Amino acid sequence: MGKGDKKSKRGKIANRSYGARRPRRIKKRPTVEEKISLEKKK
Repeated sequence: MGKGDKKSKRGKIANRSYGARRPRRIKKRPTVEEKISLEKKK
């Protein structure tokens, strides 16, 4: 278990890859209501 282990989180970071142990950050998209409120402010 460590940097050489492809299944561990540390191994994913060392290998610069993603997977179940190291999921990507999902960018939160604004909802329709938030978009409407932003457009009204302008």
